[in-house]
Amino acid sequence: MSPFRSSTGLPDNIAGALCYFFPFIGGIAFLALEKRSRFVLFHALQSLIAFGILMVSHVLSSLLPLLGPLLSALIFLCGFAVWLLMIYHALRGKWYRLPWVGEFTERQLRHL
Repeated sequence: MSPFRSSTGLPDNIAGALCYFFPFIGGIAFLALEKRSRFVLFHALQSLIAFGILMVSHVLSSLLPLLGPLLSALIFLCGFAVWLLMIYHALRGKWYRLPWVGEFTERQLRHL
């Protein structure tokens, strides 16, 4: 259990996991509500970016004839695996960075 609390009153690790548990709503809500915890802000922004990319790629792949449904199913499975992985790491209080998305998220947080 994390000894730190976000400005929402939740422990950091719980707030970070909620950013992933509710992919878009959680990310937007914690970006709007969180004022103090860089950990929660990092996970909220990473969740928003990662699942935004997955959603756009899922929609675009479904438009492809023949291979579209297969590619769409593969993207869904990858998204589900990322979802579980990120909830697990956030609950453990880890600053797990997804490739490319995590680095981009860190750069954006420096400007906040």
